[in-house]
Amino acid sequence: MIDLIGGTPMVRLNRMTRELKPAMLAKLEYLNPGGSVKDRIGLVMLSEAESEGLVRRGSTIVEPTSGNTGMGLALVAIVKGYKVICTVPDKMSEHKIDLLRAIGVDVRVTPTTSPDDPRGYLKVAERIARETPDSFMPNQYENMGNPRAHYASTGPEIWEQTKGAVTVLVAGVGTGGTITGTGRFLKEKNPAIRVVGADPKGSILASRFRGKASKPKQYRVEGIGEDFVPKTLDLSVIDDMVTVSDKDAFLTARRLAKEEGIIAGGSSGAAVHAALLVSRELTAKDTVVVILPDSGRSYTNKQFNDDWMIEHGFIQKRRKRRAHAA
Repeated sequence: MIDLIGGTPMVRLNRMTRELKPAMLAKLEYLNPGGSVKDRIGLVMLSEAESEGLVRRGSTIVEPTSGNTGMGLALVAIVKGYKVICTVPDKMSEHKIDLLRAIGVDVRVTPTTSPDDPRGYLKVAERIARETPDSFMPNQYENMGNPRAHYASTGPEIWEQTKGAVTVLVAGVGTGGTITGTGRFLKEKNPAIRVVGADPKGSILASRFRGKASKPKQYRVEGIGEDFVPKTLDLSVIDDMVTVSDKDAFLTARRLAKEEGIIAGGSSGAAVHAALLVSRELTAKDTVVVILPDSGRSYTNKQFNDDWMIEHGFIQKRRKRRAHAA
């Protein structure tokens, strides 16, 4: 299973980009064995911890996560013989929680609060790590193995798959590991490559990128955006940030499924929405690569559920259901 991590394919978006000049290629990270881009960092963070003597067979891995990092860590932990405890915010998809528990993760659900709140998933994870013997907290928000994983794999893959033709990289920004590591590698290959981040409305990252202060507000997209600036995020790698509303993220993810046959999560919708906006200013000589972090199969009770979308004001009415003769 570990050998299957990385090497994800790219596919050209066609119907959604008909009126745009540049080619747009989607990097399908949900085709990693654990279902997301976070498989890459799970492998690197635990491999580096092993080499440093921080973990051994039987150790307990403790991690705060919105789900995907927990899955990536658990996938590696199963193979290497570690236990895993994950703390997750209560806004997280129930399907993700069920999947984590299905592969043996001890999931602790916490309130969605500020990063300094002792009840929140960050502080609860730190407390569990302190109180659990022979435990290790990789901490994707501070562990430089996070961006290193993408510098070593995601960036080189994109460069090779596009034969060096990539001119714009678009990715969602959460811990910042994906956009920092991938963007850093690509810019070393070609300093003219533009790196664009997608940040949900309510997160503070886009404001901090622009040198402004802002207060975090609630948003429903999972896996991207933060109410603090992680150490793993290097804002100097980023050339521009696009703020994306929940509605635009979810509706774009639904368009991806309906128009391109790509079933991806809300963070993927946010990244594609940002890529579509950026592409309006580009030419036929450009090649835009957008990273799709995870599958939409974990969100069938959210963005692909009409009742949930109506309840939160993202759509007005249910899609029509066709009756079939018996």
